[in-house]
Amino acid sequence: MIISLFSGQGSQYPGMGHDITEAFPQLCSLYDNASDILGKDLKSICFDASQDELTATVNAQPAVMITSLVCLEAAKLSGFSFDAVAGHSLGEYAALVASGMVSFEDGFRLIKARSEAMDSATRSSKGTMCAILRTSPEKVELFCKNAKSGYVAAVNYNSPVQTVIAGQPDAVKEVSENLRSDGAAVVELNVAGAFHSQLMQPAAELFYETAKNITFHKPQVRFFSNVLGAELSDFSDIPSLLAKHIVSPVRFTDEMLDMNAKGFDSFYEFGPGKVLTGLVRKNLKGKQFSAFNVENLDSLKEVFNK
Repeated sequence: MIISLFSGQGSQYPGMGHDITEAFPQLCSLYDNASDILGKDLKSICFDASQDELTATVNAQPAVMITSLVCLEAAKLSGFSFDAVAGHSLGEYAALVASGMVSFEDGFRLIKARSEAMDSATRSSKGTMCAILRTSPEKVELFCKNAKSGYVAAVNYNSPVQTVIAGQPDAVKEVSENLRSDGAAVVELNVAGAFHSQLMQPAAELFYETAKNITFHKPQVRFFSNVLGAELSDFSDIPSLLAKHIVSPVRFTDEMLDMNAKGFDSFYEFGPGKVLTGLVRKNLKGKQFSAFNVENLDSLKEVFNK
């Protein structure tokens, strides 16, 4: 079975999605519709903004989301169909739209509220994030627990040897340096705050005020959840789940194992970068599967032979 995956924040880069919209001009209306909701020119942000401008949370989140959805629509025009969806962090909002759980317009109303709330939280409580490679999640958790210079926590469980930490800058620096000395590799992430940590609690509360007024539907395909680390079956209170998502770890390793156990063996990542394609390969090493990414016209042609 086939599952569509959607990229998270940090994968953005200038010009993303440009060549696909040139090849499929009918998709330009998606940018226009999203721009009307956001109150700013999303096409210009994606195509013309600098990397620094794209890193700002209020730009990065809608920009990555529209790029992911444009890539998916181009694939659908090339004959693609799918049985389930999942996103990594921010990518879960593209998955909401792709699954039919929310309309395109409501998806961008949600991401506008989310990005603005998270941007406000990062301004009032400075934070940062780092990916820790080549060591176990359990060791990362232990080092975070023993941090002496502030709050830091494991927030993204990406693979058995890749865990992301987030928290106050001094504490993240302390844990990163200690883990590096212990033999781990450390990569600073291109984000503006300590996402999926308790520092985002004000953002979660503010975001919920918008989410509770959005109409949600039962998805048309199966939906896997970051918070659960498994397939979602209870759709009774999605606003609360999405608010919880802002302050909860992304349990992507558990999600991948649940997908695989349920027979999903073809993974297509839509959006900028190849991060999720790489995580599929790490998490399912030794198992039978195929993984592809579609982020531009070349990769679209390569995957669908168009």
